[in-house]
Amino acid sequence: MSTIEAFIRRLPKAELHLHLEGTILPSTLVDLSARHDARPITLPEAEALYRFDDFTGFLESFKAVTRLLIGPDDYELAAWRMMEHLAEQGIVHAEVYISVGVIYLWRPHDPAAFEPIFEGLERARERAERELGLSIYWIFDAVRHFTVDEAERVFLKAIELKAAYPSIIGIGLGGDERRTGSEPFRALFAQARAAGLRLTNHAGETTGPEAIREALSIGSERIGHAFSATKDFYLMQEMKERGIPLELNPTSNVRTGVCPSLARHPLRKYFDQGLLVTVNSDDPAFFGSDLANEYLLAHTVQQFNRRELRQLAANSIRASFLPEAEKANWLSRIEHAE
Repeated sequence: MSTIEAFIRRLPKAELHLHLEGTILPSTLVDLSARHDARPITLPEAEALYRFDDFTGFLESFKAVTRLLIGPDDYELAAWRMMEHLAEQGIVHAEVYISVGVIYLWRPHDPAAFEPIFEGLERARERAERELGLSIYWIFDAVRHFTVDEAERVFLKAIELKAAYPSIIGIGLGGDERRTGSEPFRALFAQARAAGLRLTNHAGETTGPEAIREALSIGSERIGHAFSATKDFYLMQEMKERGIPLELNPTSNVRTGVCPSLARHPLRKYFDQGLLVTVNSDDPAFFGSDLANEYLLAHTVQQFNRRELRQLAANSIRASFLPEAEKANWLSRIEHAE
């Protein structure tokens, strides 16, 4: 391990844009298949499911992998392995998307099926807190292209469970922006905010800057991807002035064909212009790059020095939904990390 890699792993940091289902490695997929398939898939067959050429292909790959998440034990296994890997990278806190919209779509006649699944996720979270010193918040992903009615079920479930599970921190809108924007979810966002849930939104990944403006207009607190903001100077100025956190995912954007190369990703531009940018891995099992590697790529490709990497780590804590006292503790540790 190089000196800079060791520094990155020692640096306390948060991951704020991470899909649980996107952390499932081919080896774990083989284990899940052995539980459920009459003819379990082999490792080469599993690896083939992770190959795609564009954003649409990625969505199909994601769908093929998540079909093997069936029961609570499957979710607990996937979550625990994700958390082990997070801790290995020096990640101290993560806010993880769960595709609750997908779970409901697959179980339309069994509305009670989600609670046992979530209990499995909670068992993994509690174990990670106890054994790894890792804190996890859950963000329920409504999956925007599954219709507003489907999304409403996700929002209402988050509101219902939040009192019993403080780890449910917020609601997110993922999925295919090209099919559904943010405006149809305005009332649901207002309802979630009134219930004390935090609001995130994927916007400007496969669409233009107008999608980011629309996401902000319905009350989104953090913007995932925000790739196209670079096309709108006034939007960038507005987000800077308002301190809107951006959950950037450089390798993800390259792998899905949104961005031509890491060198041309707007991470450096946003950072230099003073936006509150964070670096994230999105779906590391699919894109072949975890958070530690994203920091390394920021260093090697976009010339972020140690001071600037430290600033990215600090940004990740500031942009998190952690209580202010916990933020202050981690920011102090980041400041003194060597």
